[in-house]
Amino acid sequence: MPITDLLERNSKLYGDEVALVEINPEIKEEQRVTWKEYELIQPTSSSYYRRQITWSVFDEKANRVANMLMDRGIKKGQKCAILLMNCLEWLPIYFGILKSGAIAVPLNFRFDSEEIDYCLKASDSEVLFYGPEFIGRIENIAEKLKKEMLLFYVGDQCPPFAEDYYRQVSNASSIAPRVLIEDSDDAAIYFSSGTTGFPKAILHIHTALMQSAKMEAMHHETTHSDCFLCIPPLYHTGAKMHWFGSLYTGSRAVLLKGNSPESIFRAVSEEHCTIVWLLVPWAQDILAALDSGKIKIEDYKLSQWRLMHIGAQPIPPSLVRHWLEYFPHHKYDTNYGLSESTGPGCVHLGMENVHKVGAIGVPGYGWKTKIVDEDGNPVSQGEIGELCVKGPGVMVCYYKNQEATDEILKNGWLFTGDMARQDEDGFIFLVDRKKDVIISGGENLYPVQIENFLMKNDKIHDAAVIGLSDPRLGEIAAAIIQVKEGMTLTEDEVEAFCVDLPRYKRPRKIIFDNVIRNATGKIDKPKLRQKYCGDHLVEKQNQA
Repeated sequence: MPITDLLERNSKLYGDEVALVEINPEIKEEQRVTWKEYELIQPTSSSYYRRQITWSVFDEKANRVANMLMDRGIKKGQKCAILLMNCLEWLPIYFGILKSGAIAVPLNFRFDSEEIDYCLKASDSEVLFYGPEFIGRIENIAEKLKKEMLLFYVGDQCPPFAEDYYRQVSNASSIAPRVLIEDSDDAAIYFSSGTTGFPKAILHIHTALMQSAKMEAMHHETTHSDCFLCIPPLYHTGAKMHWFGSLYTGSRAVLLKGNSPESIFRAVSEEHCTIVWLLVPWAQDILAALDSGKIKIEDYKLSQWRLMHIGAQPIPPSLVRHWLEYFPHHKYDTNYGLSESTGPGCVHLGMENVHKVGAIGVPGYGWKTKIVDEDGNPVSQGEIGELCVKGPGVMVCYYKNQEATDEILKNGWLFTGDMARQDEDGFIFLVDRKKDVIISGGENLYPVQIENFLMKNDKIHDAAVIGLSDPRLGEIAAAIIQVKEGMTLTEDEVEAFCVDLPRYKRPRKIIFDNVIRNATGKIDKPKLRQKYCGDHLVEKQNQA
């Protein structure tokens, strides 16, 4: 069953029910733009920008996109890229591409002109949908792009080097296109984060997308009455595949632009959200706001909020324990995955296993796992090795990159590059990224373990550990520490706090600075290494 069948089913079963809501707290009433054919709703208790569409309108718009593409000569198997911030147009365009039989290619909104051009070429994209935030970046490469592909501008005041998306799509048929789509057909190309160079193009089939939809609904017991708050960018498999749980059950979802504690609580309260997926920095910000009294739980309607889950990076157990002090009724889950495994869920903690906080969990629905040594042989229980996963969500390949594919895919197993161990109960604990392991004086140091320890300190808002070159030990562990707002912390205090760590694991350099994270919330170790490694290292003054 291709993923597009779920949208058509929801249109028939729940046609008049709201499918998607878009909220942008930064746009006030007087700043509103009239977006064509979308229902604009003003809540009586709010003044923020809010739009919504029903399942039938969602399906109709996807049909129009599909027919527009086919009218312009796009055929099954061709690639169509999307470069948009989260908005109501995003998912209808994505599903319209799929309905035409073409392959959707979401692009990271942080890409610069060079990276956009690279990814379009690497994926063989022949169409690009882009929004107003990217006019400057596209203009830089527009002349050569226009010679190779169709450019559709999704916004008001279309620039001269593109076509007006709204005008074109409004002239297309709203009837479902007659295109045979099978489970084994190519569906989407997602790009890796590109932390080791230019990103790789990851090819997935419809079976993988359906696997993630069913798995998400099962893992989090999603029902038709739930409402999912989606904050991370839809170009990323994490946000998309978590939303697929809403698609699978025909339930409502809210796309929130903004991640401040106030905007998150307000959206949960006013939209009656029941499931919220957070990244570590956002959860940290919420806890800091609650601790300081900046926001108060009693000012919002949060009783319906039943599940908070986190993914995309290792989760400090102290964060979850702190969260449950404020929200003892919440279910909690940790989701582990890669874009190569269709996003989160190939390993997950499970809502019933909060007593195992700190673990990434057990194999997800339909998945198998193993932990292997350098030679690919399974390690003994409790020993550290590389985590491998196998299941229906594994990528087909790195598109047009057989060498890279062969390095990570072996006999159906995806070698994740993450170092892990398994406890006596079968729960998997992530130790670190293989490439992030610090070898100091012959000892392997795993930064995540040190970071989790540091996060137990009540004065530390965020922490990252990287290896710095050392002439005697090879490498030493350096801790970049972001102090909580309004607090002070000294190097001596950090060293005293770390006395409980084995001596060889203690950070040998303390740096007070903001921790750099990427758009998906992961600590950006390459940027931190670039900033601090070498003779040009400049230590920051202690934060106040």
